[in-house]
Amino acid sequence: MAMGKYSRVDGKKSSGYGLTITIVLIVSLSMVGAWMFMSSWSAPTESIDFSSSQTTKDVETTTKTDSTNEEASKSFPDEKTEEKEVVTESNEEKPEPEKTEQAEEKKEFEDKNGEGDRKDGEGEKETESESDETKQKDKTQLEESSEENKSEENAEENTEKKTEETEENTEKSKDVFPAGDQAEITKESSTGSGAWSTQLVESQNEKKAQVSSIKWKVCNVTAGPDYIPCLDNWQAIRKLARKHYEHRERHCPEESPSCLVPLPEGYKRSIKWPKSREKIWYNNVPHMKLAEVKGHQNWVKMSGEYLTFPGGGTQFKNGALHYIDFLQESYPDIAWGNRTRVILDVGCGVASFGGYLFDRDVLALSFAPKDEHEAQVQFALERGIPAMSNVMGTKRLPFPGSVFDLIHCARCRVPWHIEGGKLLLELNRALRPGGFFVWSATPVYRKTEEDVGIWKAMSKLTKAMCWELKTIKKDELNEVSAAVYQKPMTNECYNKRSQEEPPLCKDSDDQNAAWNVPLEACMHKVTEDSSKRGAVWPERWPQRVETVPQWLDSKEGVYGKPAQEDFTADHERWKTIVSKSYLNGMGIDWSNVRNVMDMRAVYGGFAAALKDLKLWVMNVVPIDSPDTLPIIYERGLFGIYHDWCESFSTYPRTYDLLHADHLFSSLKKRCNLASVMAEVDRILRPQGTFIVRDDSETIGEIEKMVKSLKWDVRMTQSKDGEGVLAVQKSWWRPTEVETITSAIAKAGEI
Repeated sequence: MAMGKYSRVDGKKSSGYGLTITIVLIVSLSMVGAWMFMSSWSAPTESIDFSSSQTTKDVETTTKTDSTNEEASKSFPDEKTEEKEVVTESNEEKPEPEKTEQAEEKKEFEDKNGEGDRKDGEGEKETESESDETKQKDKTQLEESSEENKSEENAEENTEKKTEETEENTEKSKDVFPAGDQAEITKESSTGSGAWSTQLVESQNEKKAQVSSIKWKVCNVTAGPDYIPCLDNWQAIRKLARKHYEHRERHCPEESPSCLVPLPEGYKRSIKWPKSREKIWYNNVPHMKLAEVKGHQNWVKMSGEYLTFPGGGTQFKNGALHYIDFLQESYPDIAWGNRTRVILDVGCGVASFGGYLFDRDVLALSFAPKDEHEAQVQFALERGIPAMSNVMGTKRLPFPGSVFDLIHCARCRVPWHIEGGKLLLELNRALRPGGFFVWSATPVYRKTEEDVGIWKAMSKLTKAMCWELKTIKKDELNEVSAAVYQKPMTNECYNKRSQEEPPLCKDSDDQNAAWNVPLEACMHKVTEDSSKRGAVWPERWPQRVETVPQWLDSKEGVYGKPAQEDFTADHERWKTIVSKSYLNGMGIDWSNVRNVMDMRAVYGGFAAALKDLKLWVMNVVPIDSPDTLPIIYERGLFGIYHDWCESFSTYPRTYDLLHADHLFSSLKKRCNLASVMAEVDRILRPQGTFIVRDDSETIGEIEKMVKSLKWDVRMTQSKDGEGVLAVQKSWWRPTEVETITSAIAKAGEI
């Protein structure tokens, strides 16, 4: 034998030499075995999403495709299967990779937030064969507003740094975790005995336990039953300047309250529309001040157990309908309910103007501050008229640019002409090119020294803004006059101005950025490219609600298809859901439903499906969702940006129905769900309806919460990991009290 040859001790080979050869052979065999073992570890397997040779760009593209496909599959198969089929086809192209539980949770979170392709500069580049324009994704309002609040230089530097860091980190991750190593780690985690728990599972279980053990308390605050957390934060208000109405703006407490607002004594279910336009229960909004100071102007009067609304206002004491028709006759191109569909009413009072515009097929979103005109917005909402608490102060209004067909101010007490016209320029931002501004304040027709001075200043400002004064007409019955201005549809006038005052905004200024963005005294150029939003007036109502905007042609939709296809599919989906499920399958008495909110609107499909009912829908686009609010306005509907980790700018008990489609699975990642549910309780009326559509796990959490609130679960369904929950709010209030220190005013502060 060979080994025997080298092991002989006959003097031809020394024992030391033999030992050396033996050691060398053993080491060599060990190295060969190690090499073979390592090769088996580094071999690629089918369970890996991407190999170590793939680029960061490939990873981003895969993530984006998966994200949009999952978003598209959220409807139930029996309601709409088209999106489900798309996902199935996409998944058949590639085997489903094995993932750890943590990776799946993270993927699900990113997909449902629409953020899977929005982190750390990802999603900024598509494949090389596709241009940025044709695959453009809608930004979120949070991204738009954050970018607007940063300088362009800093933004560019940050982008470069992020790109470099991303590339560097990608290369490092390839070295530290090669594909083969990661595959073994994945297999070990997913096939283990389960003896080790994860922090994610432990935390989720604890959250569930806390949900089931919530102990609700009643808020003890100075505002009592009228508490609005972000407008009644006295801890912040007392430190603020008041020159620009900073104290009337939103200042949310550091920690959102999770207590429940008490009911007014003697509160009853609201009177149904349309009777509510004329009268409401006094005990529901027990405030007398406006009736005392504005009764002679027919704003509101006291009549037994009711507060009545004769339909008047400061500028239309003889009724809003006469005034509405007067404006139409003054300038027929206004064309209520045809060309003019969505309007903004500034300083609305009790919103009788907006309330009677429903008779002309016009949606008016009215706003006024929470000020000495006690409960004016609360009166409007109790009457069933769209309104919100807001102020022309230091920040942009929470709307996109170029969306309102007409903006109205009837003695709205806003000093438009001061400080370079900053406030009027904010209206210019929100007004659609070709839209009208109707002003019927005293400077239009009175000849006092103050009024004449204001009129001269306004005339100079509007001319410099290129607004054309179309007409001034007098209403003989109400003894007031109205001026009608029109915003230009081209930049010709801007380019011919001899003076650059007010200046044009920088090209980098995004007119759609509106969440907590400071006001700026500048004008945005109008869009003249017919393929862009704002260059062409929308279709006449009612055709515009179903018409796909042409300017969506170059965009990618929220659910992954081309935007125009996305829009149509979403519209058909909600028509099916509303007709087959909501109107007939949930036991909702729609005659009691007037004020509706879609807490996470996308294209406004839910609101569009309800357009033939005698109700209105406030479409809310969360600031961390794709910015689709301009599309909603284009359809002849309206809405607002909002962050649901904060309270909404409305009074308690102002909505009959709240609808949340895949909202809470996103919110629970960054908000306290108990605080969000306390906010839902605050703005929903007793016996109001709450509909939630989400993944089954989230539906289970919400169901536990509403049961702890003593709400009546009317329906719950689950299928293929998706669920729907319909509940009715009860009259229950807890007995224990929680004092919210930030909401306690000191003597003399109110």
